[in-house]
Amino acid sequence: MKQHKYRITVEHLADLDGNPPASSTPLVFEVGNHDDINDIVRRVQARRDFDDTTSTAFAVGLKLFSEVMVENRQHALFTELFPHFAAFMKKLKKPPVA
Repeated sequence: MKQHKYRITVEHLADLDGNPPASSTPLVFEVGNHDDINDIVRRVQARRDFDDTTSTAFAVGLKLFSEVMVENRQHALFTELFPHFAAFMKKLKKPPVA
């Protein structure tokens, strides 16, 4: 399957008390996705369910998770969740309720 390619970087900026970590190596990995994640972020932000930062985190996390689940839908971890997730995605794709 053709996929968009992404490099994901996660940097630990502060601990629970707001202090910078003593040492931290960024977590960096490359991943593919059948959707354009940037387009998905724009569409989720446009729904105005959350502020832009929360919408971005939600959309990116959702797309990373959902790609793994779709590619492994027969895995025991996902068999019970998959039908509910499909219903959730249909609801998310509808216009928001005012």
